Amino acid sequence: MARVITPAEFQSEDTIALARSLLGKALVRTTDRGRMEYLITEVEAYDGESDLACHASKGRTKRTEIMYQAGGVWYVYLCYGIHEMVNLVVGPKNYPAAVLIRGAGELIGPGRLTKRLQIDRKLNGAAALPESGLHLEDLGIEVLRNRIKTSPRIGVDYAGPLWAKKPWRFQCDLGKLTSGS
Repeated sequence: MARVITPAEFQSEDTIALARSLLGKALVRTTDRGRMEYLITEVEAYDGESDLACHASKGRTKRTEIMYQAGGVWYVYLCYGIHEMVNLVVGPKNYPAAVLIRGAGELIGPGRLTKRLQIDRKLNGAAALPESGLHLEDLGIEVLRNRIKTSPRIGVDYAGPLWAKKPWRFQCDLGKLTSGS
């Protein structure tokens, strides 16, 4: 049975563990056209001001203020003037960390995902709850750690080799999600 994941469940400082925990969870978008649900298959972690690939590495700005809220809200921004990107803010209040949702179901790529799910900056700062129209559900799918592919994040070379090569991108194969696979 599906269980709505509450914002309080995303307020740990263990950003990397929280990122991994999103794999296999359902990303649920509800609009006037109905409900869309996709299992999350790819994420990237961004962990605080010391992470030079994280938007918060420059400190608090108008753009990053959302990241300083307590975990469980959406951080949506425009990338390259073209694609909306959706991140789940994680961590306690004043600890700016987020997880970029890069893929869900057959929606591969963060820009394709947000376009298909009609996610835009109107959701920036909204709570990850059904009332906002975008939330997460736990369907009871267990993603085994040995089924998770870990690699460096994409498109963050500007952060320098130490941060660009952090293995904080996590992927799982839909056919290999559960312990029964």
